Amino acid sequence: MKRIEVILSGSGGQGLILAGIVLAEAALLAGWRAVQTQSYGPEARGGASRSEVIISDEEIEYPRVERADVLLAMNQESCDKYVSAVKAGGLVIVDSTYVSRLPSASVKIVSLPVTKAVRERLGKPVAANMAALGALVTFLPEIPPDLAVQALTERVPPGTEEINRQAFRLGGELAGTLIPNP
Repeated sequence: MKRIEVILSGSGGQGLILAGIVLAEAALLAGWRAVQTQSYGPEARGGASRSEVIISDEEIEYPRVERADVLLAMNQESCDKYVSAVKAGGLVIVDSTYVSRLPSASVKIVSLPVTKAVRERLGKPVAANMAALGALVTFLPEIPPDLAVQALTERVPPGTEEINRQAFRLGGELAGTLIPNP
């Protein structure tokens, strides 16, 4: 049985719920079973936001992440709060634009300037969620990038498809230049 548990976390308004939905839909397009759940604070923007995605080759009986294989943390609070949910040897991807204190847990850490790169290269920091997803997919060989792009194109607001595709590719480029720390 193959099962991959992913947590995508950040502040409300960073688009991590959408990124989780896109990841789950890309997994479905790739022939996997997938489930996505979400939680967020009562604030529309600025509160905590968390999306969980489980990808499996078998039926998913319990839709919540128990021990994450991967954590994507887009801010310091999320990194601090959810790193303990990652299994030993798991992967933690952080946006170094907003995460300066890296965890000391026994996980692999990839620190990428996601929001900064999107702001500088694309001028649209709102697309940082898709850049982070592009980086994440680099570490998930089960999800072909072209299917993730297909899923995001179908899910992002009309008129934003191209900037989101560019951001996704940028995230993949960022991740492709780094190797996780052991």
